[in-house]
Amino acid sequence: MIVVYIASPYTVGDISKNVRAQIDMADKLALLGYIPRWPTASHFWHVVHPHDYEFWMDLDLKEITRCDALLRLPGESPGGDREVRHAQRIGVPVFFSIEELLANITA
Repeated sequence: MIVVYIASPYTVGDISKNVRAQIDMADKLALLGYIPRWPTASHFWHVVHPHDYEFWMDLDLKEITRCDALLRLPGESPGGDREVRHAQRIGVPVFFSIEELLANITA
C-alpha cells in the first residue's frame, strides 16, 4: 500500500482551516486506497503536550523517510517547503496536486 505524506500550511493563516484541509485530503486519499500521513494531527498532541517547532519538524522529516510520496497542498508554508526539499533530497517523489499524484502513483 502506498503511503502519502501531506505537506501544507499550518502556522500561516487560519490554523483550524489548515488542519481541516489536511484532514479532508487524508480522507480523500484513504478512500482512494492510499495510506495518508497528515502531520497536522500533531496539533492535537501539542494541545496536551506542547513542544517547540523543531521537535515537530524533526518528527515530520523522519516520517517522510517512511513514505512513498509527498503531496504538497497549495499555500504559503515554510515548513511545507522544507518538507518538500527534504523529500526531494532523499528521493521521495513530490506532487503538487492530487491529479498529478493519481497519474503517477497508483494505490
